[in-house]
Amino acid sequence: MESEPISPAPPSPTRPLLWSVRRELWENRSIYLAPLITMAVLLFGFLMSTRGLPGRRRAVLLLDEAHQRMAITPLYGMAAFAIIVTAFFVGVFYCLDALSGERRDRSILFWKSLPVSDLTTVLSKTIVALVALPLVACAAIIITQVFMALITAVVLLVNGMGTASFVPQLKFFPSPLLQLYSVIVIALWHAPIYGWALLVSGWARRATFLWAVMPLLAIAAIERMAFETTHFMAFLKYRVGGWFAEAFAFKGHESLALDPVTQMTPGHFLSLPALWLGLLFFAICLFAAVRLRRYRGPT
Repeated sequence: MESEPISPAPPSPTRPLLWSVRRELWENRSIYLAPLITMAVLLFGFLMSTRGLPGRRRAVLLLDEAHQRMAITPLYGMAAFAIIVTAFFVGVFYCLDALSGERRDRSILFWKSLPVSDLTTVLSKTIVALVALPLVACAAIIITQVFMALITAVVLLVNGMGTASFVPQLKFFPSPLLQLYSVIVIALWHAPIYGWALLVSGWARRATFLWAVMPLLAIAAIERMAFETTHFMAFLKYRVGGWFAEAFAFKGHESLALDPVTQMTPGHFLSLPALWLGLLFFAICLFAAVRLRRYRGPT
């Protein structure tokens, strides 16, 4: 009795995408090394700043709860901001090099010989910029803040202060939900910037940074000279940093006394026309980048 030949299982349609994402993470170590280096620098700076911490903590313990929060939470916020800014620049430069790099080193000839479509390749680079990098930044922020809290606890306990001195540090520790919400908001808000960078990377043969920045500056300069207005420059600033004002009901210095989680405004953020127009622009750039990769050869 002869056994029937076993036919191989059909390949999963998502398998090339997953392997492409893994390849991007393996080849672009700056995606996780840059946030880690920033994290190490922040912790070193925080460790240096603990000189005189017991005296400052005694003064903080005399304050009411709102002022205790205002004294403690800004340090956590500054650490998160530094890592977010680092991740933003890493994402922009990664996208600028994502498609031009493979043409420059001629590896595009090898990758195009594999059964991986241009759409899959561009999507994998997009996933790295919009999903993997924000998750790495979120993890780096949480780890940094945990170590900041641990360093504070050790310094206070070594200097003879009781565990009660550490209670405000635990009470006002940023919620992981806040960090996750922030990185999702930033990824969605900055998607058109990453899309523009991918489009320029697929089109420009060299000097992708200049090709990405110079047209924008030229438009702003022409508007300033012709109409004596700065609307386009204001729009660029809004697109880079406007996410904070749109995703949080932050109202100046007084808001530091409130729990940041209570100031999240996801409904308002998701209803913004600027968000959806930006995502539409991102989709157009992504489509153009796929087409450009299909027809561009090595430089």
